[in-house]
Amino acid sequence: MKIQYKKIACLLFAMAVLTGCDDYLDVDSRENIDAEDQTDLAKPEAFVNGIYGMMTEFDYAFAYLGITEILSDNADKGSSPSDNGTDKRELDDLLFTSSTSSFGAMWTNWYKSIGRASYAIEYTESFGIADEAYKNRLIGEAKFLRAFNYFFLVRGFGDVPLQHISLFNRAPKEEVYAYIEADLLDAIEKLPAKSQYAPADLGRATKGAAQALLAKVYLYEKKWQQSYDMAQNVINSGEYGLESDYAVLWRASSENGTESIFEIQGRGVVVAHGVQQYSETQGARGTSGWGWGFNTPSDNLLAAYNAEGDAIRRDATIIFEGETLWDGRVVSASVENPMYNEKAYSSANLGAADGDKNIRVLRMAELYLIHAEAANELGNAPAALASLNLVRARVNLPEVAGSGAVLRNLIWKERRLELAFEHDRWFDLVRTGQAQAAMAANGKTFIVGTQELFPIPYNQLIQTPTMTQNPGY
Repeated sequence: MKIQYKKIACLLFAMAVLTGCDDYLDVDSRENIDAEDQTDLAKPEAFVNGIYGMMTEFDYAFAYLGITEILSDNADKGSSPSDNGTDKRELDDLLFTSSTSSFGAMWTNWYKSIGRASYAIEYTESFGIADEAYKNRLIGEAKFLRAFNYFFLVRGFGDVPLQHISLFNRAPKEEVYAYIEADLLDAIEKLPAKSQYAPADLGRATKGAAQALLAKVYLYEKKWQQSYDMAQNVINSGEYGLESDYAVLWRASSENGTESIFEIQGRGVVVAHGVQQYSETQGARGTSGWGWGFNTPSDNLLAAYNAEGDAIRRDATIIFEGETLWDGRVVSASVENPMYNEKAYSSANLGAADGDKNIRVLRMAELYLIHAEAANELGNAPAALASLNLVRARVNLPEVAGSGAVLRNLIWKERRLELAFEHDRWFDLVRTGQAQAAMAANGKTFIVGTQELFPIPYNQLIQTPTMTQNPGY
């Protein structure tokens, strides 16, 4: 029987199209596949790999920094005063518009990833794989990755098109969240546990990753019981734990380690180039440096660590001018910026564009904090405190006590100190209603009623003029 696979629609959106699969994956890029006509038929796993490959694009080394951290009170633009970093100054100053290019870059990347995921699912289902467990695993991986990308879109832009329904009409965010939930619930049923993967497949989406992401999705929806239960599933799984030393979490030795639930894979040689320039764009800048110097820690973040007496996390998160790093590298006192992001630092990378560092996306400490926040909102302060204080104990901070609003604020503060530069701070500020006050404390003006959402990219509106813009843009 002749199988004709439908061409993924790319008209106007330029998202779902499968062109340009990167060298990292060495995957053929095909929009139409006729099974009878192919002598070298692409395997479904190649298409699934192509979804992961989107995370290694330069977008994740520059645009991503801008709209997740530089926007927030954690980071400043960095680099040289005269270097705008394309649009990083307007992001840092909260003067962004629909023409701010970083929004367009990530919008396109996330939708293109979704298109690859949908195609991979369809192709895998129709390929005729005899091994049911293997087939289900590939579909589960693709559904996890599709949900992962939609989660960024709905958090950032609110109502967004569900690609399988319309390329033009924005679905209500409640429908987008429901779609994300459905994908993750199915992925949970299909994916193996982390310990069940062969060493060669380490880093692929797992059952625990789908559960962890769903716990976080439920948290954003304020579905406290579901969030608590799903986080508890991860905690009880026995698959994960906390690294004993917080400082090693961003070193090569801990990649895909005990605390890792999901991370973007970047380790490899030039063919497996990792996330292009992720370490380089954030490396120390100057004649004695090794990078561009963007996304630098703010004085506000430094003050937050110092106020808490949190020296362990401060010194594992911030590179200071003049210090000697853990691997012996001396940071010259003459580098251009006083601080840099240590979580992006690679000991082996001397400013090379082909990065070799994994980006941590979900890890066990965050699951404890999700568990704590959900438990507190359910009125279960003892469970919340147990999870919160476990995270604090790892960095030698004293136990805290409280309940209700007091405990809520303690958990929110802990999220900032624990997860700084892990690309969640802006979304945390918005979802918790702290954005206006936090940005004012950082000397910035947050526009209430507008900046809770990103603008729909201008180029998208030109291409699809019936699509609506978010308020205030």
